[in-house]
Amino acid sequence: MITALKIIHLIIAIVLTFTVLLQSSKDPGVQGTVAGGAESLFGKNRARTLDATLGRLTAIFAVAFIVTSVVLTIILR
Repeated sequence: MITALKIIHLIIAIVLTFTVLLQSSKDPGVQGTVAGGAESLFGKNRARTLDATLGRLTAIFAVAFIVTSVVLTIILR
């Protein structure tokens, strides 16, 4: 049981890290340098919906990470 919870916690941490890293930057200088012509390729609406989806996923995985952290702390105490 504890080993399974630790594995789930690790998977949530990895997915949370990737969802945060996949979000676009709020700084226009960095986004223009890295993204280049991505806005013209995908369109502005698609980028907004992708950012919104990644934002929601980040919130969900952050809550799951906190919950598993608290549960592991209580169990291992």
